[in-house]
Amino acid sequence: MEGVKIVTIGGGSSYTPELIEGFIKRYQSLPVREIWLVDIEEGREKLETVGNLAKRMVKKSGLPIAIHLTLDRREALAGADFVTTQIRVGQLKARGLDEQIPLKHGLLGQETNGAGGMFKAFRTIPVILEITKDMKELCPEAWLINFSNPAGMVTEACLRYGQIKKVIGLCNVPIHMEMDIAKLLEVPKEDVWVRFGGLNHLVYALQIFLKGKDVTGQVLELSTDPEKGMAMTMKNIMPVSYEREFIRALGVLPCPYHSYYYRKDEQLKEELVQLKEGAVRALKVQEIEKELFALYQNEDLDIKPPQLEQRGGAYYSDAACSLIESIYTDKRDIQTVDTRNNGTIAGIPDDSAIECSCIITGEGPVPLNIGHLPVAVNGLVQEIKSFERMTVEAAVTGDRDKALLALSINPLTTSDKVAKAVIEELMEAHKDYLPQFNR
Repeated sequence: MEGVKIVTIGGGSSYTPELIEGFIKRYQSLPVREIWLVDIEEGREKLETVGNLAKRMVKKSGLPIAIHLTLDRREALAGADFVTTQIRVGQLKARGLDEQIPLKHGLLGQETNGAGGMFKAFRTIPVILEITKDMKELCPEAWLINFSNPAGMVTEACLRYGQIKKVIGLCNVPIHMEMDIAKLLEVPKEDVWVRFGGLNHLVYALQIFLKGKDVTGQVLELSTDPEKGMAMTMKNIMPVSYEREFIRALGVLPCPYHSYYYRKDEQLKEELVQLKEGAVRALKVQEIEKELFALYQNEDLDIKPPQLEQRGGAYYSDAACSLIESIYTDKRDIQTVDTRNNGTIAGIPDDSAIECSCIITGEGPVPLNIGHLPVAVNGLVQEIKSFERMTVEAAVTGDRDKALLALSINPLTTSDKVAKAVIEELMEAHKDYLPQFNR
């Protein structure tokens, strides 16, 4: 049969309607034949709710796309062309623990950074590696497009320990940054092109162009404006306006997540207030999801509701659709993805995942060479990469010593003693999802 088979693991996610919308609007260039939405027993109700909305959206489009819902991953994977992963092992309850437990010890709690990010990686990586094992058997030529967080570490685990080679990680941060830069310049997004380089949630805008003209310096100045610059953030991160002299000396534009490192004390103070008020991000997301799924249950709804943009991961799914379209059509456009370094950034192991601007071909991403990162940012990137590599090794081997080493070298951690206390408490809290550490 002609047409493309897509499998989405974590199909009951609130993001799925955006994915369906993306495939519908690209149908002429990306003729999707069938979409399989896969989830686990605990997610059955959400899968059915989202799946029925997806069917209504397809029916409204009039396109011959078949939507299948299943709890059987292997049934879905057979013969797939593209597999997307958007899973949350332990669901939002686990995210809440990731945020709250580190804060009790005076460390930032965040789902992709520090101790929270490490434990999300510990829960997620073994599951994703099992998916690659199934893909090797059932759809060996398929591409795995991962946007399960922490996307950089999950992608690195797949590159180093996975059973397949066609793996790409995806993040919505570069898209948000390009949109924010266009707003700063008061121009259409299509007029702006940004050359990105770094790591997932630690990526920098190295050069910024407006209709081919380098406007990096102008954007750096605008980004420190007390009013305009504060808009350059995301739903899940406290906005900051950096000191103009600091950004001018840095010479590149940091992403919103850099505030966890460059404004560590302020971020920690804000999160401690949230903890005290019972308003950590995981709890806010639960409320947003309740509202979204109430909307999704409306049998008259047959579009992606605008409220979905209130979720911190808005535009993830649309980015995934663009990436799949470009691979399928050998489009050779430039997109920012997480991929194998292979010498792109000097000083980072070739088999590690980096996030950078790439030409997207039918054979996958071809990174635009970066070479040496500016000295001003290279140290932080190298430090986080060491943390990521140790975290991945601990996740795969179940080595608690490596887990302690990983968290101790993370710049958000105050000491190995504190790291050990946090790890012990999180290990106990998540023990049902960490079999590799409980052998």
